[in-house]
Amino acid sequence: MKQIKHSLEFITELDENNSTVKELLALPKEMQVTLLETMLKDLIVPKLKPIIDEVNKGNSFALLKVVA
Repeated sequence: MKQIKHSLEFITELDENNSTVKELLALPKEMQVTLLETMLKDLIVPKLKPIIDEVNKGNSFALLKVVA
């Protein structure tokens, strides 16, 4: 089966005056992104599964999948 990889882009807006945000921003950029992406995957992917299952129901030529 052929696959076409595509993605969504997420942007997190932060209040730089918040103490937790200050701690996050003190981390290296790669670690900031990893933490935010991990949170998104943990919180959003399980909620998307039923929606994606509904979208895919009855499709015989294309299936949408979330790769976490």
